[in-house]
Amino acid sequence: MMASTRVEVRRGKNESSTALIRRFTRRAQGLGLVRELRDRRYWKRAKSKNVDHKRALISKVRREKYNELVKLGKIDLTARKNVRGKGYKK
Repeated sequence: MMASTRVEVRRGKNESSTALIRRFTRRAQGLGLVRELRDRRYWKRAKSKNVDHKRALISKVRREKYNELVKLGKIDLTARKNVRGKGYKK
């Protein structure tokens, strides 16, 4: 059973209908309703606990290796701060 969330906005004295809709939309986004509904739009197969556990272990090992390289001075954190993600163009 899905838990339901209710969003309620009341129209102010001199508030236009577009402002009311904008306020409703912002409140719904703040509660995460829009993102949740977009996620529910298509059916996704649930990952097994085993798969999630393996991915968590792999990321933990990678994180520990990275932190060790930082400690040894092989990775410079100050140079790393200016690096952008994939697809970054100047």
